[in-house]
Amino acid sequence: MADQDYREVIKELNTVFVKAASLYDSINIAGLKEELKTLEQETFKDGFWKDQEKVTEVNLKISRLKKRIDPWDKLVNQIRDEKELAEIALSESDESILREIALKVDGFNDRFDELENIELFSDENDLNSAFIEIHPGAGGTESQDWALMLLRMYMRWAEDNGFGLEQVDYTPGDEAGIKSSTILVRGDYAYGLLKSERGIHRLVRISPFDANSRRHTSFASVEILPEVPDNIEIDINENELRIDTYRSSGAGGQHVNKTDSAVRITHLPTGIVVQCQNERSQHKNKAFAMKVLKSKLYDLKKKEQADEKQEKMGQKKDISWGNQIRSYVFHPYTLVKDHRTDEETGNADGVLDGDLNRFIYAFLKFMRTRKS
Repeated sequence: MADQDYREVIKELNTVFVKAASLYDSINIAGLKEELKTLEQETFKDGFWKDQEKVTEVNLKISRLKKRIDPWDKLVNQIRDEKELAEIALSESDESILREIALKVDGFNDRFDELENIELFSDENDLNSAFIEIHPGAGGTESQDWALMLLRMYMRWAEDNGFGLEQVDYTPGDEAGIKSSTILVRGDYAYGLLKSERGIHRLVRISPFDANSRRHTSFASVEILPEVPDNIEIDINENELRIDTYRSSGAGGQHVNKTDSAVRITHLPTGIVVQCQNERSQHKNKAFAMKVLKSKLYDLKKKEQADEKQEKMGQKKDISWGNQIRSYVFHPYTLVKDHRTDEETGNADGVLDGDLNRFIYAFLKFMRTRKS
């Protein structure tokens, strides 16, 4: 590689450094560091550790500030160091070092894009893990199969993006697909990313269940809930709960269908129903179901819709034509289009294999534009 090419590498490093440093200042990382310092000093005060509620609250704030500050500090410092090293290497004609640095430029740009996207988050729960609930619309086997396709799509997305997964509930369909499913996506910013998926999803395809190979339209609803941190208190009166047990119907080997380990909890004042059957013991399933219920009640409270039962899970709409947020078309052409942002792609198979980030980040940018 000629000196001119290496000068281009330094120029690219300068460009990404200026972008990163500019956003670093715009976010006011220096101010966040001062806030972090104040909170850390608070932990050294007399009597601080006696108030466990205060301890939990402060530690959560410290943890979240560090998770926001540290990646930006690391990126800006790394680029600065590599930029200075590249200039020295160029002056000494050290090609081995310059070649090494050149290989890092794309990685710096990718990391900047990731951190810039994270700054699109604005909700206090964006950092949390997230529950995904999927329910088929009317249409029997067709819609149930579509619900299963969506479940696989989100599981593949989670795995590709480094999130943990836990199956909370899985009720198979009569012939194919699922009647319902709940999974927990564990990891930082899972809710912030996935909240864009809440709504009705529409599929158009030649049905594999139709002997005449006709085109069918199917619908399924996706609900996204933030996992509520343990330090947030949600008042749940045990007397207002109906708890039913039944035999698990999902995958689970020999244990399934031998004991009434699955738990269904109905919150009588709101009509909210949660169930869990992924654990082997009734006790564990009940504890997990209560966790889901807590998240649903928290979400309900945030939206101030306790008196509007039909909208208690957000802006819930009929799982039918005209209400979809996104369409997935496989016939007579292939196209996935988000009806809120107009983001679209012809690679429908790739989307169902978990390639969702283009839609997720388009929605986050769309929401930021609406708020500004």
